[in-house]
Parts: sequence; structure tokens; C-alpha cells
Amino acid sequence: MGAMTYTTYCAPSPSPGAARQARTAWPLLVFGAWGLGVGWPTAEALAQSPAEPAPGMVASPDGSFVVDERMRLAWARCVEGMEWNGKTCTGTPLMLDRAQARARATERWKAEGLDWRLPRAPELQRLVNKAAQPPAVDAALFPATPPEWHWTSTTDVKAGQANQYTYSNTMQNRSGQGEGQMSYLHGWAVHMRTGEARKDVGKDSKLPVRLVRTWVAP
Repeated sequence: MGAMTYTTYCAPSPSPGAARQARTAWPLLVFGAWGLGVGWPTAEALAQSPAEPAPGMVASPDGSFVVDERMRLAWARCVEGMEWNGKTCTGTPLMLDRAQARARATERWKAEGLDWRLPRAPELQRLVNKAAQPPAVDAALFPATPPEWHWTSTTDVKAGQANQYTYSNTMQNRSGQGEGQMSYLHGWAVHMRTGEARKDVGKDSKLPVRLVRTWVAP
């Protein structure tokens, strides 16, 4: 009898808490639990289809931001904590919880007089090129992007079709928390390696942040 072969399953994008762990192949016959919390992406997150990459994205003349002409948005070239040196983004990304991320946007707004804010989940998803193999952010426009979850301003936990097996719904059933309480505790994040979006990320999670603002054509 010939040798038995196994088909392997590659783990999906890790949660914010496990974003830096190596990807591991598991036999289909052994599907281990990742643990309670935001371990594996939820069924809802896996079912979502990230937006296609936006056409017409170009770097500004000084290279400090990227313009999405279609959506009339100006994106920070680098995540917070890093700086554009004329060629790439240098420095170390700031890892912020959601309150800190919002405060960071407010600080830049006041300091620069520009309406910097956290992006909405669909806006941030547009930066991920799903046509690429593997999917990725355009490194020429957004160099040194951390390939992990990033904060968004989206907080509506009712967005998307409900699934009784998602983490957030399971926790509501266990603790009796309503959607308002879940919205208070959790927010949406987008994974910049895959474009996946999920709603059950604890607001105390430390994630990178890329800010965006309104762009007005000169």
C-alpha cells in the first residue's frame, strides 16, 4: 500500500494579537482551536470581499501623501510613527489602541490645519490590491506598510450579515451584552496583507494607523 498523503490547510490571516506569528500549515484532519478572543478571523470576516484597488491613485508632488482622485481622499504616505524621507518610509510604526489612534488624528488636525482622521473600513480596503498574487498594498505608493491589522473609524457592529458562530455574537450570547455594548468594546480593523475586515477587534488592541483626509483638487 502506498504512502498516505495529507492535504494541508494554510492558516488565514492571524488576529491582531497573533499578527507576527509565523503562518503554519495544519492537516485538515487536525483543525485545532486557536483560542478564545480574536484568534482566527470570524466566518463573517472570511466571507467578506475586499474592495478592488482604486484606480487613479498617485503620489503628491512632494511625495508626502497619496491622492485617490476617484474618492477625493489624500492618504498619509506612511503609517503613524514613520516618516517619508523622499524615497521610502523610515522609523518605527506606532502601535496604538483605538482611543489613542483617534487622538493622534485630532493632534495632527490641530497641528497641521488639515482634517486628518481614521479611515472607514471600505476606504482602507481599497488600498489592498486583490489582483496581486498574493494580495498586497502597492509598495511603491505605500512603502514599508506593516502587513497586519490597522485601525478604522468604523464601529457599527450590525454591519454585515449576522452569523451565530462569529466571535462577537457568541460573546453576546454568553454575557448578555447588547449590540450597543459590543460597539463600545469593539471596532473594525482591516488586514493590510489580505484586505479582510473584521468587526470584533477589542478597542484596547495595539495596531498601526494610517490616516486619511479630504483632498481638494488645486
